[in-house]
Amino acid sequence: MSYFDRLTSRIGATSALCVGIDPHPEVLRAWGVTEDAAGAERVALGMVEALGDQVAAFKPQSAFFEQWGSAGVAVLERCLAAIKASGALAILDVKRGDIGSTMAAYAQAYLSDGPLAADAITVSPYLGFGALGPAIELAEANDRGVYVLARTSNPEGAAIQQARTIDGPTVAQTVVNQAAARNHASGLGAIGLVIGGTHTEIGLDLSQYHGSILIPGIGTQGGTIGGVRANFPATPAVLLPSVSREVLLAGPDPTRLRASVAKLLAG
Repeated sequence: MSYFDRLTSRIGATSALCVGIDPHPEVLRAWGVTEDAAGAERVALGMVEALGDQVAAFKPQSAFFEQWGSAGVAVLERCLAAIKASGALAILDVKRGDIGSTMAAYAQAYLSDGPLAADAITVSPYLGFGALGPAIELAEANDRGVYVLARTSNPEGAAIQQARTIDGPTVAQTVVNQAAARNHASGLGAIGLVIGGTHTEIGLDLSQYHGSILIPGIGTQGGTIGGVRANFPATPAVLLPSVSREVLLAGPDPTRLRASVAKLLAG
């Protein structure tokens, strides 16, 4: 089953929500755990245990595990295994983007069957959309996905993403168009987009894009589920809002974590 089909099936069975697993210092302190790899593991596995039957996907942020070296990467491997066991999808937030054999090696790390394998990863197109070819090809071959940064939630991104290309469209629209063309050609919907949920106007034509859109920035950053509905009224894409701190800081109590998710979905 393709990544897109697995995602839509999971959303139908649970909810259209992705929860980030970002064990940064504020979260570790809120959970009352040590600020090390062991503390990160307590947060990561606690999140999956509490919410694994409530959400479509989890999005571990690789940097918050990598900072602890090999011990942290081992925790990330166990986190990915726990997500898989829960039935949720794992979208590993690594934002990789390179050329040639380096991009191919990143793809092998995350989109094959190794210990860091995820259902999908985030990638950056700013060395050229074509440079993502090794990741896109492996994702399509292995029924996995890639989420390409298009219109991110951080304000600094606008200077590049809203700049005009020599052909006329914005950089972000060009990314959308290229992703749409690839998904149309493959019929798999493996190429997702990352479009922030904090914008009042996304400034993109998504009418020809068929795939899934990961929408970070929900909750603490100011985005809302209602805002997502208003910002994406005319797209055939599957929408996957993503929340991190708003839920993470409700832990470690599982009841509070679940209540936080329920409150977001109700809004």
